[in-house]
Amino acid sequence: MRTSISEQILSVAGSLFYREGIRAVGIDRIIEEASIAKATLYRHFPSKDHLVAAYLEERHERVIRSLEEVTDTIDTPRQQVAAIFERLFDKADSPEFRGCAFALAVAEHGDSERVVSVARKHKSSVKAIFETITAKAGITNRQVAAHFALLYEGALATVAVNRDPSAVIVARDCAVTVFDTALLNTRNGKEQ
Repeated sequence: MRTSISEQILSVAGSLFYREGIRAVGIDRIIEEASIAKATLYRHFPSKDHLVAAYLEERHERVIRSLEEVTDTIDTPRQQVAAIFERLFDKADSPEFRGCAFALAVAEHGDSERVVSVARKHKSSVKAIFETITAKAGITNRQVAAHFALLYEGALATVAVNRDPSAVIVARDCAVTVFDTALLNTRNGKEQ
């Protein structure tokens, strides 16, 4: 299957943006590494801002597909929560891992409403997946999904700073404990 020009540009730009940082990578570098003309890049992406937003959008879709695959293929909500963190561990346990691409992009390019909008959508979508899992489990405390999302975010940030992927396993264990407690509270008619 042949890759389209826009996919080729996104692949090159995305790799460079994540590895080296958005501000550090100029348009000329992307043009050179993608082996395209400047006019070709601008025909597909009118500005660097558009290119960054498209890179984040593509990454968002890929991450959400991966998380939805967990909910589609793993039977129990408790196992789904654990598996989401285990997948994150697999990604974080790599020398190329720099943390959350969305947080990195906002830190570097937060003056762009396009970038911030995609990052917010991504964070909201991750939380929504946790909301779906808790609803499937019958957990009535709506804050539990927010707790999972914060554990997920915290694990991403901790690995980025400390370069230790075991933080994701700690977050997984915390999430499973939160899940068990919330389920027990729901069964006992308590909401905490």
